[in-house]
Amino acid sequence: MTTPPRQECAPHRVAVIAPSPVSMFNLAIPELLFEKVRVDGRPGYDLVLCTADPGEVLTTGGYALRIDRGLDAAADADTLVIAGTGDRYAPDPRTVAAVLEAEAAGKRIASICSGAFVLAEAGLLEGRAATTYHGLAEELRRRYPSVDVQGDVLYVQDGQVMTASGYAAGIDLCLHMIRTDYGAAVANTVARLALVAPVRPGGQTQFTQTPLPPERGTAVKDTRGWAMRNLDRTLTLADLARHAGVSVRTLTRRFHAETGVSPLQWLLHQRIERAKELLETTTLPMDQVARACGLGTADSLRRHVQHRTGLTPSAYRATFSRLPVPTA
Repeated sequence: MTTPPRQECAPHRVAVIAPSPVSMFNLAIPELLFEKVRVDGRPGYDLVLCTADPGEVLTTGGYALRIDRGLDAAADADTLVIAGTGDRYAPDPRTVAAVLEAEAAGKRIASICSGAFVLAEAGLLEGRAATTYHGLAEELRRRYPSVDVQGDVLYVQDGQVMTASGYAAGIDLCLHMIRTDYGAAVANTVARLALVAPVRPGGQTQFTQTPLPPERGTAVKDTRGWAMRNLDRTLTLADLARHAGVSVRTLTRRFHAETGVSPLQWLLHQRIERAKELLETTTLPMDQVARACGLGTADSLRRHVQHRTGLTPSAYRATFSRLPVPTA
């Protein structure tokens, strides 16, 4: 069940716990995203970095960071985020206690990358679905057999506990939390300000982009451009070959050589990409989106978009909409 966007004006309090040695990149992700949230001109989040022993904290790269807040900050937070660490099997008992206290209070708890091991050591992942960096997934599975480790996803939410896989998947998880708290339009605005991809659902790797192979020639470039300008039309192999001034057989051979796929595969890819663009940037009804991109009917649109993204067109629009939040 999706939590409705928060209505109150008070900022959501987030404590990012830095277990030593901590990943600098993991620490930077929440600050990069949460600090950009503005709701009615006011900050949407109050974020603090904290650690078991305030002062200099060693990073996984061998540097030292200064973090002045202790774990008392976690007690005041609405959400805890556990950053990745190079010491996966011996979390500080005070960090474990803070995590367990947050769980008992029903707070949202998230981890990025190897931070999942801290949650597992605390017992929070027992019987839950979770993920971590793909290179550590099998290690997490062996060490904690009661955890349902999903190694091929961006992030996982199981109740109030969330885990992200490595590196940039932490960005996806933070955007997911922003969307949960304040809605898709706010989250996508933050994504644009941070120059990162819009909110992506985390459950399947098919939600990531699936681009065509790079183009390697120009013989049918003009025909590709012509087809892109006429995606709302029914285009056959014969139509494409006629525009290119070659036989269907020659057209097919050149398309394979230049794009790595057949003409009709290339055309379908472009139609679906156009449909996604229209779903993100317009409020057109589904049948009009289908006609505008040449997929014919709303049923055909649904079938192709769901196959490509794992989402129905309406769910894709709700997730990725770039339109501003409607005002009363």
